[in-house]
Amino acid sequence: MVDQGRPVVLLLARVAVGVIFLVHGYQKFATMGIEGTTKFFESVGIPLAGLAAPAVAALEVLGGLALILGVALPVAGSLLALDMLGAIVFVHGANGLAGEGGYEFVLALAAASLAVGFTGGGAFALDNVLLRRRRTAPAVA
Repeated sequence: MVDQGRPVVLLLARVAVGVIFLVHGYQKFATMGIEGTTKFFESVGIPLAGLAAPAVAALEVLGGLALILGVALPVAGSLLALDMLGAIVFVHGANGLAGEGGYEFVLALAAASLAVGFTGGGAFALDNVLLRRRRTAPAVA
């Protein structure tokens, strides 16, 4: 019974985590703007904030979309986990695990990104479709 529900549970987790990253990345472009995001990154000591701000925003949007679609999951999951590790180091770590500004949420996102990235993505993951095609494609001589 557990194995039958696994693809659907992974789909739900993949989409939920992907939507969170997509929205956070979109906010960096639209709500805060890259200029505002850059200023925030500078204020918390992120090196090369002018490059990091658009890179992180793009990673969160594209990584979120990758999770939602289930494509390039190990790469997207790993990069998003590293993104969250940076958020812990530069923003949330000094606030402790729980409480105001704590790192429990970003730690959970990092763990969820890795879990989704390395479990096959579940139902409707494009990685599964692409992998299946590679396995069934005839060898070219």
